[in-house]
Amino acid sequence: MPYTHTHAKDVSREEKFGIHLEVYPDLKDFGLVIAETETGHNQEFYDTASTFHYVILDGGGSFFLDDEEIQVSKGDLISIAPGTRIYYRGKMRILLLTNPGWRAENEVETREQIW
Repeated sequence: MPYTHTHAKDVSREEKFGIHLEVYPDLKDFGLVIAETETGHNQEFYDTASTFHYVILDGGGSFFLDDEEIQVSKGDLISIAPGTRIYYRGKMRILLLTNPGWRAENEVETREQIW
């Protein structure tokens, strides 16, 4: 089959660390998540294998990458290399692509709660 089609009913929905996630099924070489938050991602972590590409669909705020603050707003793209500590604050709707696809065993929590 030359394409895949994921129905909305097949998208898993989760809540964690202050964000609402819509997690699309495994897409082989990359992962896709839509995240919405009123306050931000209240946990600092890094991934040992995946690059994280965040597109800000709506809203804005700040990403904190290895303690450096990067302000973002609607339309911005920020790509984050493996091993970089990440958390973010703000009211945002975000498209997240990971490559390779995200795996729980590759994520390392560095601070359980930021605020």
